[in-house]
Amino acid sequence: MNQNYRAMRLEKPGTSLTNIEMRLRPPRENEVCIRVGACAVCRTDLHVVDGDLPDTIHPIIPGHEIVGTVQAVGSGVNAIFEGERVGVPWLGWTCGGCDACKRGQENLCPKARFTGCHIDGGFSEIAFADARYVFPIPKSYSDTEAAPLMCAGLIGWRALKMAGKGKRLGLYGFGAAAHIAIQAARHRNQDVYAFVRPGDAQAGDFARRMGAVWAGDSDRRAPEDLDAAIIFAPVGALVPEALSAVRPGGRVVCGGIHMSDIPRFSYDLLWGERVLSSVANLTRRDAEEFLALAPDIPVRCETVSYRLDEANQALDDLREGRFSGAAVLIP
Repeated sequence: MNQNYRAMRLEKPGTSLTNIEMRLRPPRENEVCIRVGACAVCRTDLHVVDGDLPDTIHPIIPGHEIVGTVQAVGSGVNAIFEGERVGVPWLGWTCGGCDACKRGQENLCPKARFTGCHIDGGFSEIAFADARYVFPIPKSYSDTEAAPLMCAGLIGWRALKMAGKGKRLGLYGFGAAAHIAIQAARHRNQDVYAFVRPGDAQAGDFARRMGAVWAGDSDRRAPEDLDAAIIFAPVGALVPEALSAVRPGGRVVCGGIHMSDIPRFSYDLLWGERVLSSVANLTRRDAEEFLALAPDIPVRCETVSYRLDEANQALDDLREGRFSGAAVLIP
């Protein structure tokens, strides 16, 4: 293995990523070294770059939808082996001893560390990860196809479980997460109603092609009351819109890690035992469940590939909605 590798690093928030060369080191205890085959680009990466997540460490290599091959393992690693193909998600480390960890809610660990935010991520030729938080990748997926599963897929799956199995499901924002979640929802025999940015005909067409029974602007009402809705777009104004779209007893799940301020709304939108909740991160159980299910559905990710040194362009294209599906960096 070469003794140096390339990475795209964020030096400080609000700036472009810098193409740098880093010195290869051996993996530490309980750590694995991964040769990155692909890393998908997530909207959370935009929040990291823009400084929306105030506890981000700088400098930092973004990227938390990593798929690659294990090149070396540190001492104490017994379940992961050199040559194994693995994926690395957003949740990168937890303490294991706090109340949240003990009750099975490691995603809420107050000491948790996140890939591409506190731990250097996958916008790089090499990534290092805690061996507890890497997962075998199904053989039926290429690196590029599998990368979006590691966050868009996992968060979509967790949000889908929280939304329940009601027949009529609304998805607000039809990007990488929604285009995977709709496939899992259809597998569960749910009808999906897609709400897209007003005037974004491309997103509406994409949603219908992926199986939505209806697609329209996010400020419109669906033709029927919804049993549940998931908000993937980081737009707080969609919360009252979604609450008004679900029936009494329905659920609204906010799927993003960051959202603009939610405007004031009247209590009658929440009344009627409607439930408003958020998805926070993910757990290892979510990853195990979804990566076992995805090949059976089968989930197929639509991707747009970029070279590693095109990471800034990929982020800009994501911000402006210039593609459908998921952007993936190929080192």
